[in-house]
Amino acid sequence: MAEITASMVKELRERTDAPMMECKRALTEAAGDLGKAEEILRVKLGSKASKAASRITAEGVVAVHLSDDGKVGVLIEVNSETDFVAKNDEFLKLASDSAALVASHDPADVAALSALPLGDGTVESTRTALVGKIGENMSIRRFVRMQAKGRLATYIHGGAKIGVLLDFQGGDEQLGKDLAMQIAAGKPKALDSTGVAADLIESERRIAVEKAKEAGKPEAMLEKIAEGTVQKFLNEVTLLGQVFVKAEDGKQTIAQLLKAKGASVEGFTLFVVGEGIAKRSNDFAAEVAAQAAAAQK
Repeated sequence: MAEITASMVKELRERTDAPMMECKRALTEAAGDLGKAEEILRVKLGSKASKAASRITAEGVVAVHLSDDGKVGVLIEVNSETDFVAKNDEFLKLASDSAALVASHDPADVAALSALPLGDGTVESTRTALVGKIGENMSIRRFVRMQAKGRLATYIHGGAKIGVLLDFQGGDEQLGKDLAMQIAAGKPKALDSTGVAADLIESERRIAVEKAKEAGKPEAMLEKIAEGTVQKFLNEVTLLGQVFVKAEDGKQTIAQLLKAKGASVEGFTLFVVGEGIAKRSNDFAAEVAAQAAAAQK
């Protein structure tokens, strides 16, 4: 059996960037052959990646990229299992590099992005290697690429948990920043009422009518009450209807702000990390009990 020295472990780690103990085990299995040990690690890292693939990735970051001329913007969400990994420099680099590739190559979807070249391989091989190295699943969930009709503004908030990409006409740079922050804070579903699903509006209307009936309101008032409720709902979920968070009087809406500035919004995208993903609820006691039960089998 060949002696596995610290220098051999160090060299293999530098070649593969794998954890030290993994390197030592691979060298032992390869009887000290560095080339064979590297192959063993590649197989093991790939195996780790496939085992991790089924685990929930509801943490992560939103990254943004603007082209040098400011005419193309990208917002991308890359997920991980834990917030700890979401702060890892290599994970953050994967997110920023992927955003830049979307800007320059305009891939049709995540699969097309994953096939693009990155480093010595592709986006997918880089992701897979990182999963193997860290031992935690990660995935590119979604992205949007925006070609400016006017000018682009971006905003990243809350440790890169919320990201906004905005296209607007008129106004100035400060207006763009204010609008992007408004979107992050107010989380509108659409620019105006035309972008809100009809069934969602109808649902609000029905609920308002039923509540009014339960409260004993006259039949003749039901429609008026429902209309008021729907309008309040639309003001809350549309950007133009929301009250500007920096309004001095607490009343100025975004529509009024834009009119005063001679500006308009062409479109926006809001990403909230993990939005819509069912997060696992960890029960430590149950987990320990399950492990103990498994050990007795």
